[in-house]
Order: sequence, then structure tokens, then C-alpha cells
Amino acid sequence: MAPAAGPLFCARVPAGMDSMTAAHASRLDQEPDIGLCILLKLPRESPPCLKGRNIALHFSCMHIRYLILWLLLPLIAVAQGQTGNTRSFIAQLHRADSLPILFNLDMEEPAGKQTWIIRNGAERIPVTDIRYSGDSVMVSMPVFESAFRLRKTAAGRFDGKWIKGTTTKDAIMPVTISPGTVKFPASRGKASGDISGRWRVTFVRPNGTTRPAVAEFSQQGTKLTGTFLTPSGDYRFLDGTMSADSLQLSCFDGSHAYYFGAKLRSDGSLADGVYASGATWMEKWHAVRDPNAVIDESISAMQLRPGEEEIGFRFPDADSNMVSLKDERFRGKVVVIQVMGSWCPNCMDETAFLSDYYRRNKDRGVEMIALAYEYSTDFNRASRSLKKFRDKYAVGYPMLITGVTSSDSLKTEKTLPQLTPIKAFPTTIFIGKDGKVKKIHAGFYGPGSGVHYDLYRKEFEETITGLLAQ
Repeated sequence: MAPAAGPLFCARVPAGMDSMTAAHASRLDQEPDIGLCILLKLPRESPPCLKGRNIALHFSCMHIRYLILWLLLPLIAVAQGQTGNTRSFIAQLHRADSLPILFNLDMEEPAGKQTWIIRNGAERIPVTDIRYSGDSVMVSMPVFESAFRLRKTAAGRFDGKWIKGTTTKDAIMPVTISPGTVKFPASRGKASGDISGRWRVTFVRPNGTTRPAVAEFSQQGTKLTGTFLTPSGDYRFLDGTMSADSLQLSCFDGSHAYYFGAKLRSDGSLADGVYASGATWMEKWHAVRDPNAVIDESISAMQLRPGEEEIGFRFPDADSNMVSLKDERFRGKVVVIQVMGSWCPNCMDETAFLSDYYRRNKDRGVEMIALAYEYSTDFNRASRSLKKFRDKYAVGYPMLITGVTSSDSLKTEKTLPQLTPIKAFPTTIFIGKDGKVKKIHAGFYGPGSGVHYDLYRKEFEETITGLLAQ
């Protein structure tokens, strides 16, 4: 029976092989440099000049090596995160104590324009302000006073500095960005337990004082995501690994730069915890599983001073236009006052929520005003930062610059003297149609907090609907 059309691979001469095949297979033994012979039996549909002919292809060992490498290249690229126009990297912010603040970074080039995508769990932060000059790279984050100054190396790595504005001098941390996909490899093997669920957490400051928090974790195998909730807000999208008894989580959003580590004890508790923030801050922490753990909101509560019913203010927006709560556009409407700062990640999440809500509900008789407490009293600096915030989230309501810094111990007395001190950024003040303060809510739990975010949105809608009905 004639062999079927197509390739026949020859490495030895099996019984019954035709003479031509045997001849080529024999050549493999006679010429050691030939490592592979492919015999092609051409089909009947071939052109007349080739019909019925056989073609033998001989490959040297060197050729085979190149062929195998060519076949493996796509797999190698996937393993290193190099797929199509997307290249994956692991960035590390370096602390003097070597605690690893890591985050995932994808570099994409749609239509020839490079975009960075910073990944924290389910969160994606697109970064488009990227400028190259030779091997130097300047990258500005879309919100916050935050940027990278880098140098691209011949090995495809980026070395440089992360620079973040503060109330005083800039905070600077060394950074390296290297090809890779996994922040915390599960080098110690599978997890020794599943820590999914709610935990009651105690943080211990460097001076020995404590502060409460609640942790929410979700674990699948060694993959771990979650967040910590405090009286003022959540620590947003954390992700990492649970390997053996070791927990590791981190995130970076341009302002937050966090690392969390801990050990799972045999009694089911989390101990030896470390929380690192930025270049130097560090706290210890421990936790016990508690499905009923809640945050004591009274810690950050803000309220009207005795005898007060209303608040009043008049400040410039980022374009120097003066705006007052007494202006005609706010009269007879439900007004939401957002106490915030463009340096604040929880304020960023709240702004995204409020901007969308305002766009969908302003025709119901709802107005909003943001009061910004910035890092600096310099109006131009504050204006630049606030405009980045406003433009990023397409904010349609006025965002005003109070001219008072977030660190000013008298910030409330200077701007909202009718209220007790501001303890949390953000804080939300609800004004009724009669102009009186109806409710004050301190803190904000964003989308990284899962069910807590859903509950906040439900409560917010119920509050607005109730005030509109009055």
C-alpha cells in the first residue's frame, strides 16, 4: 500500500519500510551531523512535473536546535509576560529594611503609543503620560503628585526613582522594573490553610499605641486578595500570595505604596504581622478570625457643634471662580459636601462614585461641592493637583480650594467652624433642601472593599431619596 501524502519522519528503518525511505534513514547513521530526515510523498493533485515524486528533507543537528528554539519562543514569551504588544513587568519600590513593595505593570503599545497599566488585584490604572528622551523615561501618574524618573537598561529593565509630593519635601524611593508576571511566587509550596473571610485586626504603631481595623480576605489556592478597613476608609485593592504559613500582599496606586506580611499560626490566628508604607513607615499587626467584626465609626465621627444647624463657606475653584454654598444654584436643593484632598486614594474612589452619581441624578435636584484640603497653601500647586483629579473623573460639580492644608491642626476652625474637627478624609456632609445639615458620614469604603462598598452605595441612595422627599 502506497504511503499517504504528507511527511514521514525517519530516524531508524522499521520493518516493511520501502527502499527509498530506508535509504534516507540509512543516511542518518552514515552522517552523524544529520539528525532528522523528513520524506514527503507528494499527492496526486500535484502539478504534472512533481506528480508521483518523493522529496527528502535532511536537517542537521544545528538546524534542529534552531527549529526547537523557534517552536518554543511563543512559550518563552508567555512565561516572561511578552505577548503580542503587551509586556509584563514586576516593579519594586526599595526600602532600607528590604520589605518588598511590589506591583504588577503591563506596557502596551496600541497604535504605536505606549500605555502603562498598573494592576492591583481587580484594579487597572492606565498611565499615558510617558515621555522618552534617549534611554531616559519620565512617567507622570494620572492623579496625585506622583511620577517616575527612569533609565532603560540594555537588559530591558528600568531603574530610577519614584517621586511623590508631600506637605514638606518630596518623598523619593528607588525603583526597579523588571520583566516578570508573579509578584510573590509561592516558593514555599501550597498554603497551610485558607484565610478567606473577615478578621478582627489590631495594628501597633511604633510608639506602642494600637488602632483597630477589619480585614477581608479571599483565597484560592495560593492566590490571595483582600483589603483592610479602618475608621477612615479601606486600603484598597491588595493582592499577593499565601504560601505555606506566610501571607504576602501589596499594592501601588500612585499614593498608597503598601506591603503586608504575616504568619498563620496553628491556632488559626495571624501573627508576626508587618505593615510597610512608603519609604520608612512600619507597623506591626495581628488578627483573629471574626465574621462579626465591625469598625467603630465613632472614632472618626464629625458633627455639628452645639447650637449650630447650618454651615457656610466661600472658596475659589481650580480656575479661581468664587463659589458659595449660598449661591442660587444650590438653593432649595439637596447638596452633598465632599471634604477631600487630591492626595487621598480613598477620596479618589469617592470622587469616581460621586461624579458618576451626580451625572445620573443632578436633574432630580441634587447638587455637590468638593472642599479640597491640599498638601500646600500655594494656590497654583493646589490647582494643578485638583485639576488632574477633576479631569480624570470628569467631575461636573465645583471643586473648591480651601487654602488650608490637610495637616493644619486648625483646618476645621478655619474653614468649617460650625463643625467638630475633621478626623477623616474623605468626609461627606448632607445638606437638606432647607439648607440645614442633615447627616455627616466620615470615611469611604471603595470598590476594593467589596460588600462594604455595596452597602455604602445603598445607604447613600437611601439618604438622598429621603432628603429629596422632605
